[in-house]
This record gives sequence, structure tokens and C-alpha cells, in this order.
Amino acid sequence: MIGNVTSITGAPNTDSKSSDLEQLKAVSKQFEAVFLRQILSSARQSKLGDDIMGSDATDQFRDMQDARLADNMADKGVFGVADLLVKQFAARVGGATPAADATAKPATTEAETK
Repeated sequence: MIGNVTSITGAPNTDSKSSDLEQLKAVSKQFEAVFLRQILSSARQSKLGDDIMGSDATDQFRDMQDARLADNMADKGVFGVADLLVKQFAARVGGATPAADATAKPATTEAETK
């Protein structure tokens, strides 16, 4: 965990919490991108047959294309994995979760409503 940092004057750094929260958000997006790359890579491996025009160069290009697609999807928050990680670890970093999330009711299942 990232600890508090004091400046040269000895005063506590008040930007530490916001900085830590921003770092958490950035790392969460990076994790989501890596996770999506793995999903896309696994999907590409499930081929039914050999590609007629396939070659090592084509495979390398598809890998780069998948990596870029995963990065874009993570930046846009398509799957929401990064958001879930931020919610999970925000308290450990010292950041507060958004007020709307704190007041939101948990989802109920059909069995709970009966």
C-alpha cells in the first residue's frame, strides 16, 4: 500500500490521497487492458481450421490489433473491471468512494423478494 508522503518542510502532502486514487484508477485501467488482451488472445486461438492467407506476419498484426483494441476498450470502460477494482481498493488507498455508490442499495435476487 502507498503510504503518506511528507514534503521537505515536514508538512503532510494533502495531494497524496488524490494522487494515490489517480494512480489506482490508472493501474486498474491497465489491468483491465491486460485482462481483455488475454480474453481476445484466447478467442483467437479457437480456430476451426487454418487460415488460407495466414502467416506469422498476419498473426503478429492481429496480436497488435487485439492489444490496441483491448487498450481502447479499457480506456472507455466497456467491461467495468477497472471501476470494480477502484471501488474495491479505494478505501485501502484512503480515497472515498462516490456518494452515489455509498447510498446505492445492493441488488436483490428473485429468491430474496419472495
